[in-house]
Amino acid sequence: MATFTFTPHIGGRLPTPSLSVSSSSSSSSSSSSSSSKRKPKFNSITTTRVSLQASTPSLSDPFVLQLAETLEDSLSSSSSSSPFPLQKLRESSAENLLSTPWPSRRDEPFRFTDVSFIKQSQIHPISNPPQFSELPSIPLETQFANVVIVDGHFVNSVSNLTELPNGVYVGSFIDLPSESVGKRVSEFVDGKFAGDLFWSINGVGAPDLTVVYVPAGCKVENPIHFRYYSVDGGDEGSKELAVSNPRVLVLVENGGEIEIIEEFLSGDGGKSYWSNPVLEVVIGSGGKVKHSYIQNQSLNAAHIKWTSVQQESTSAYELVEISTGGRLSRHNVHIQQLGPETTTELSTLHLSIGNQTQDLHSSLVLDHPRGYSRQLHKCIVANPQGQAVFDGNVKVNRYAQQTDAGQLTRSLLLEPRATVNVKPNLQIIADDVKCSHGAAISDLEETQLFYFQARGIDLETARKALIFSFGAEVIERLPFPSVRKRVENHIKELLNPKLERS
Repeated sequence: MATFTFTPHIGGRLPTPSLSVSSSSSSSSSSSSSSSKRKPKFNSITTTRVSLQASTPSLSDPFVLQLAETLEDSLSSSSSSSPFPLQKLRESSAENLLSTPWPSRRDEPFRFTDVSFIKQSQIHPISNPPQFSELPSIPLETQFANVVIVDGHFVNSVSNLTELPNGVYVGSFIDLPSESVGKRVSEFVDGKFAGDLFWSINGVGAPDLTVVYVPAGCKVENPIHFRYYSVDGGDEGSKELAVSNPRVLVLVENGGEIEIIEEFLSGDGGKSYWSNPVLEVVIGSGGKVKHSYIQNQSLNAAHIKWTSVQQESTSAYELVEISTGGRLSRHNVHIQQLGPETTTELSTLHLSIGNQTQDLHSSLVLDHPRGYSRQLHKCIVANPQGQAVFDGNVKVNRYAQQTDAGQLTRSLLLEPRATVNVKPNLQIIADDVKCSHGAAISDLEETQLFYFQARGIDLETARKALIFSFGAEVIERLPFPSVRKRVENHIKELLNPKLERS
């Protein structure tokens, strides 16, 4: 198993950010990297960069190149059997990494999110599927059709994919049932969308591509439950950090409908590892996708996820997110509305009960008329060393007339030194729109507590009721009662000790 350690020079630490609320409008520009028909070799490029470092210091990052080379080497044994679209994705991602530095808090997208502990760890990719002896601890599920992904690898033996409608496929890209479906899926495995560094790392290190294909006009009544388990990892307190790169593509043709549940779990609650997943969703005209995302990773883990969504005309996408785990948890959401009369709804709840960072960076781009979007972000920080970050950008471009877009972020701080940094961005170029955004940060209000106490309810019970109801607005949007009840009980278990001490 390939392992490497990199010890960077660390300058003075930035001061801890204070509680702040800002509303700003900004624009960004991206530069395209030069293309090459030949796959870049990271070891030779690293040597070249050393000689050019004096004149072009920003040309490459030695740590990023070393990480990319390690990921590439970990997949070298299976790369010859990988399908061409996946090889193409790896090559385009590798090219992006050549000029992408490791992010620091001097970079605006990571100003409040410190990812340096990943760089200071002993990182090793998980290149092989889990052994059979590691699988009995994974419970079988019969309620929904489900996909089990362990350390980034799709495990068919413990998945349950029976009774799918005709034409619906869920499984590995290699096992796609027909050439026509393979060609259709390959159109979206091209690496044209370039996310940040972590998106490209996943593109280089993904061992496989799990595909969900829904043909035109097909409505899948029961959800597909993705269960992601992290088994490999270092013991608590160690510097070892096993990295996995699961990648999933959901393609819903015109008029198709499906519900997806993603649940990230830790095989051992104290393990340290790095989960770096990517989910791509493509929705055809008139299609509908409901997406539930539940993140409950180890409190010593890094969890950095990308969700990219493309919506054709009259399509609908709905996301409900509950994130409670991870030492560092970051969700990057990018949604592109590619046709008129699209509907997008985002609801998120983040809970930080320890020395955790819960981060949501979302981007919604509207280019066509009569689009509709609603975003509700809520977070609870219940620890003096905990923090939450929200950076939500809604961009209404010139031809997106008669757009109706709303964005609201609300944060609840339960400790004096708890921190939240929010930045709702609303960029409007069109002139016939209905748009709004808002932000609120507070502790529990004394008037609300007094209302309960005046009716004979003790203070502790009143605080519990108010905090649970604060998060229930998002939890109740989970579409299935069994999942909703399990999430609700888990959040109560996390919050109860904090409330009793306070």
